[in-house]
Amino acid sequence: MSGEDEEIRAGGETAADGIRGTARGTAPVPLSVLDLVTVGAGSTASRAVRTAVDIARTAERRGFHRYWVAEHHSMPGVASSSPAVLLAHLAAHTERIRLGSGGVMLPNHAPLVIAEQFGTLEAMAPGRIDLGLGRAPGTDGATAAALRRTDRLHEGADEFPQQLAELTRFLDDSFPDGHPYAKIHAVPGPVQATSPGGVQDPHRPPLWLLGSSGFSARLAGTLGLPFAFAHHFSAANTLPALDLYRASFRPSEALAEPYALIGVAALAAEAEQEARRQVMTGALSMVRLRTGRPGLVPSPEEAEAYRFNEWERGFVDSWLGNVIHGTPDAVRQGLDDLAKRTGADELMITANAHGGPARLRSYELIADAYGLPG
Repeated sequence: MSGEDEEIRAGGETAADGIRGTARGTAPVPLSVLDLVTVGAGSTASRAVRTAVDIARTAERRGFHRYWVAEHHSMPGVASSSPAVLLAHLAAHTERIRLGSGGVMLPNHAPLVIAEQFGTLEAMAPGRIDLGLGRAPGTDGATAAALRRTDRLHEGADEFPQQLAELTRFLDDSFPDGHPYAKIHAVPGPVQATSPGGVQDPHRPPLWLLGSSGFSARLAGTLGLPFAFAHHFSAANTLPALDLYRASFRPSEALAEPYALIGVAALAAEAEQEARRQVMTGALSMVRLRTGRPGLVPSPEEAEAYRFNEWERGFVDSWLGNVIHGTPDAVRQGLDDLAKRTGADELMITANAHGGPARLRSYELIADAYGLPG
């Protein structure tokens, strides 16, 4: 194995276990990116994917640790229904940054299929792939039923630990003799090393558990896995979930100590007024989603002209209370305060705005505020 193979690199610095990042510049913890590959009004999915490539390249150049995409379905304004497909495209357009799912919704898929997809991604970008898993459907109940070909949605979520164990067995090729799947192998995968002339690939995508409540926090801790919490849409549960994760943590081969990142909605602009104008597009998009009217992300002009009713105004005020936005200095202070308050090991920033240029500019400004390279 070469020296390069022995180290998993992220933005030029080593993350020895493929999980823990390195804080750069004056950032209190490693900074990463969560991209929903949003489609704005007047734009297309093709343009959204091109923007995703631009954001991933920018994140790589500026020293962000990882870039994740999330599985969503039946949402016109979110073009990330197929994380594995997007990640393959992004892997071809980047060189060092870690790429992953934040996450794949495990109950929607057969564990063998996920193992094959992410084994293929690992072959494409060795040492750079993360497999983040959630147990929610990533959509409404009817769409989830269409995805799973069953209406047993609650049973699927309850079976998450068993599905996770099955997926882990496929990734490690470790079903015991006598198991019905003992002779079934996820390829690419470890079985290739046992074939004549086979060589063991040194990398296997690290597993992450994602959550917005205590269930996945406890399970991640019990299994000794890294944990990603969705602070950006479940802020009230952040501290209880992180406390539960740390209290439940048991050392494993993956991790000797807990490692938790939190997803954070944040957008920076040169002027506070412009930042507010941009995040209001995400606010209106969320109002429509919560009231059963999902659509493309509205333009700033449409958001400015919209007249919110009393309930909608209350929702927007609450939602914006968890979106760090403003000038670069204000966003940096907000991120610093959040890292200190939660003790998070990593902050994963998602930018809610209509257009790609505003989102790209935000990541550049945040990198500048922390003195990141590039």
